[in-house]
Amino acid sequence: MSQSSNKKKIPKNTITRLSLYLRELTRLEQEGKKAISSSELAELTDLTDTQVRKDLSYFGQFGISGTGYEVSPLKEEIKNILGKGKVLDVILIGAGNLGSALLSYSGFKIQGFNIKAAFDIDTRKIGQKIADVPIHDIEKIQDFLKKEKLKIAILAVSAFSAQKITDTLVNCGIKYILNFAPLILKVPDDVMVSNVDLSRELEIFSYFIKSSE
Repeated sequence: MSQSSNKKKIPKNTITRLSLYLRELTRLEQEGKKAISSSELAELTDLTDTQVRKDLSYFGQFGISGTGYEVSPLKEEIKNILGKGKVLDVILIGAGNLGSALLSYSGFKIQGFNIKAAFDIDTRKIGQKIADVPIHDIEKIQDFLKKEKLKIAILAVSAFSAQKITDTLVNCGIKYILNFAPLILKVPDDVMVSNVDLSRELEIFSYFIKSSE
């Protein structure tokens, strides 16, 4: 199994699907499964076998004729592609109810992300720790990022302050933002934002529930 030196721009949706493949391959490995076909992997991820093969073909030739894919080697290849072999430091802005829950979520560390610090405006929280993560004054964030030079931030603040904080983060070198604020952020082309709008997802459920009544 060899990973190619393919320099073509990889579609973002392909990277998203690689994460799905990794999740299922990890589970299958834990269950003791040794090999899987593209059609089986497609069924597990609600995709087509053509899509699975196309996604993987961006990175090399992984299948074995008559066997399909070996589960453990393919899992390790995808981990390497996604950069899961190292721990990435992250900051979190907003230590309210949602932010506190995110700080306490153990899944980040399992997936290789370490929340190094959190920032808030609440003087009652500044200087405290949540799940061993120190809470700093938001006014200190520029000095912190100038020293630490991190690239990833999690935004768990109100829509009112989200854009202003985002502008500061971008000016300090942040390139990737996981945004929980209910606002479409305006960022330069070289900054990637992934939006997680919990209210919007629940509104979709509400529509279908109402439509079925």
